[in-house]
Amino acid sequence: MEYLPWVIVALVSYGMLAPLTSKVTQEIPPGVSLFLATVVFLVLTLAVMFVSGTNPLSYALLPSAGYIYVGGVFLGIGILSYYYALQVGPVSVVVPIYGMFIIGSSVIGILFLDEALTLTRAGGITAAILAVYLSSGAE
Repeated sequence: MEYLPWVIVALVSYGMLAPLTSKVTQEIPPGVSLFLATVVFLVLTLAVMFVSGTNPLSYALLPSAGYIYVGGVFLGIGILSYYYALQVGPVSVVVPIYGMFIIGSSVIGILFLDEALTLTRAGGITAAILAVYLSSGAE
């Protein structure tokens, strides 16, 4: 389980994003906030590639890179929409609803990537939907 420390770092780091974004977008527009956050993200990513000796240009024109570019469009639209939602909505409602992307990704994996729909997985998806419904304050 070499991935576990990375997942925990990601969980803690990403968990801080919504409250910070909600706070900052009260003074700085979501588009500007996302742009500045992206600059920081790019600097960190470039540093990682430099330290690891990875040349991104050697991958940029591979046929499979097209999926990355399409994913980047989805990521950009999703994150920008998330920033706008955090500007106008409460974190405690926006984040659980946004978290439904996990369920959507699971369903896409099952439908299009030949991943098995087991009883346990179906139960997990159902529980996640219920958890989002309850945690978003639905009455």
